[in-house]
Amino acid sequence: MDTPTSLLIFQITCCIGLSLWLSISLINNLNAFASSAGAIGATMSMAPLAQPPAISLPLLGRAMTSPSLHRLALSIIVLIQAAAALTAWVGCYELVLGAGLEASLPWLNLALSATLGFLLAMLLGGIWFGYWIRQEGLQLTHLLLMVWILLHFVVLNVRWG
Repeated sequence: MDTPTSLLIFQITCCIGLSLWLSISLINNLNAFASSAGAIGATMSMAPLAQPPAISLPLLGRAMTSPSLHRLALSIIVLIQAAAALTAWVGCYELVLGAGLEASLPWLNLALSATLGFLLAMLLGGIWFGYWIRQEGLQLTHLLLMVWILLHFVVLNVRWG
């Protein structure tokens, strides 16, 4: 096997993996919408800071306890996830069955941009609501997912050899 073929196989694997991950994330949020909205609500209401031992900060004035706002926030994330998943699958089609890498890149880059967008929204929302204090695992997950997306961009867009 030659290097360009092995690189294409790696790029296809990344593309399909990303598309599947986006699709499963979307399906999970749709199937468990109320639970996902509740998880977002916990962060937005800053509920973890009220757990013993309670932490009192001036940041607590930012808390948003409205379930309607929590559902709206999730709805926006879900819409962006849907756009990301759709464009990722179009990119996969172009890469595997269509005109190849050059034709797939605009679609894949759009999917990566949308994914980075909703991850940034979650990271920025989390930092606004102080999730680094009691939800550091969630913050680390968001940061790691952003690194994963950035690495996908490199793998798909850098010209290798």
